[in-house]
Amino acid sequence: MTEETGEAAPAEEEEDLAHEEAMELWQAGLARLVRDPLLCDLPAQVTPEEIASQVALEYGQAMTVRVRRADAPQEPMPVVVVQQATVLDLKKAVRRFVQLRQERQGGVRHLSWRHVWRTYSLAFGSEKLDDDRKTLREYGIRNRDEVSFVKRLRK
Repeated sequence: MTEETGEAAPAEEEEDLAHEEAMELWQAGLARLVRDPLLCDLPAQVTPEEIASQVALEYGQAMTVRVRRADAPQEPMPVVVVQQATVLDLKKAVRRFVQLRQERQGGVRHLSWRHVWRTYSLAFGSEKLDDDRKTLREYGIRNRDEVSFVKRLRK
C-alpha cells in the first residue's frame, strides 16, 4: 500500500491477482479430480484432506467408521480414519467432519468440543471408548462398524 493514497501498490495487486488465479486453477483441478469414478462421492468443495482419505480408503489404508449421534439416530456420519487410529484420532475426525459439514451448509457455528466430550462418550456396542490412547482395533472396531454417542453419567 502507498502511504499517500492508501491504495494497493502494483506489485501487491499482481500478487493478489496471481493468488486468485491460482485458487481458480486449484478449484478447476479439484473439480476434474472429483469427476473421477474413485472420487465421485466427494462434495464439489472438496478439501485435499478428503481426497487423501478417499484414496487411502481405496488402497485399504483407512476405514470408515459410522458415528451415530444421539439427536439424529437415522443418519450416521461416515468418518474416515486410518487403520491404526486411536480413539483420539476418531474424535478429531468426528470434529473435522462436523466442521466441514457446518461450513458447507452455510454458516460456521461454534461448537464447544470440550463440552461435547465431557457430556458424551463414544460407544461401540455396550463398551464405552474411554481410553483415548487405545486403538479402535483393540476395541474390535473394523471398517464400516458403527459407533454411537452415549450420555456420560455424572459422578
